[in-house]
Amino acid sequence: MDSDRQPIRIINCVAPIRVCDNGGWTDTWFAEYGAIFNIAVYPYAEAQIEVFSYDGSGDRIVIFAENFGERYTVQNEGLGWDRHPLLEAAIELMHVPDDLAFQVTIYSDAPAGASTGTSAAVTVALLGALDRLTPGRLTAHEVAHAAHRVETELLKQQCGIQDQLCSAYGGINYIEMHKYPHAAVSPIYLSDSTWWELERRLLLIYFGKSHSSSQVHEKVIRELEDAGPDYYKINDLRQTAPKSRDALYAGDFEAFGAAMIENTEAQGRLHPDLISSDAQDVIELAKQYGALGWKVNGAGGDGGSVTLLCGALSHQRRALRDAIEGSNPMFRNIPIYLSRMGLRVWETIPRGHSPSDGSSK
Repeated sequence: MDSDRQPIRIINCVAPIRVCDNGGWTDTWFAEYGAIFNIAVYPYAEAQIEVFSYDGSGDRIVIFAENFGERYTVQNEGLGWDRHPLLEAAIELMHVPDDLAFQVTIYSDAPAGASTGTSAAVTVALLGALDRLTPGRLTAHEVAHAAHRVETELLKQQCGIQDQLCSAYGGINYIEMHKYPHAAVSPIYLSDSTWWELERRLLLIYFGKSHSSSQVHEKVIRELEDAGPDYYKINDLRQTAPKSRDALYAGDFEAFGAAMIENTEAQGRLHPDLISSDAQDVIELAKQYGALGWKVNGAGGDGGSVTLLCGALSHQRRALRDAIEGSNPMFRNIPIYLSRMGLRVWETIPRGHSPSDGSSK
């Protein structure tokens, strides 16, 4: 795509990642029904689309995966995906009109493979931006459903529903999946003081290496799908979501921390390797510094991250952060802020255009 060419439209979209997914694993096809609590946080996934008129000549679709330093033209539309299948499949799903060419730039400050739903946030942001180029408008729930379809139907991956919903809705959520993949999302509205206090107490610790779906996960999935939806190990996880919801409504951080610990212990009962040695090291330090709770994010296993709920004193939180980062050169605190909003889409008016000339919609 000619770098000197000016776009006719610039579409921007951001979507938050999630932490503290109590009740995770119960949002899957083999659980059949579930209850999940999660928290949407900054840093966001960002998608920006530069839109050009297309007359059939030159490159039509260019992807710039900024975190990877890769810019490439999508070849053989409709014949499969190779470089970044998640992005390419999402673009194909949306059926952008043939008379438009565009460059998609994807970026996130969240490290890849942190088990914080970054891939879901990227897909939600990309679909939300592409929705501006097609007739009609998708709701946040519909964008989340489409993002889930990209991973499960198009890419044939194992994927729950909670990450996409959290990213699309934002805020703090209690999600009831009554029959996979259909779910109702109930936002948890807190007083400002409780919201600010929760934000102040949370730490997100990245272990410095990407989470990967390993043989451990496949073994767990085989056990759970064979056991049925009412298996006690799944029920143990389900119970932590309403406990988390009720604790925050009451402003009871001790009870909330207990629900986080209960969920992590339930993850460990699925398979001990879901709580990695890195996670154990961080949890032991958290105990020493008076943390109230810890939740291994996502499904658990090697790599990824853990969410910590600290006590009342800020200096102890900072001391814990410093102790963790000093204990292992790979461990890193990821600054987070609670995101009241989920998917956000807006347009930038390109130079030389005005809102009345069709560049804004």
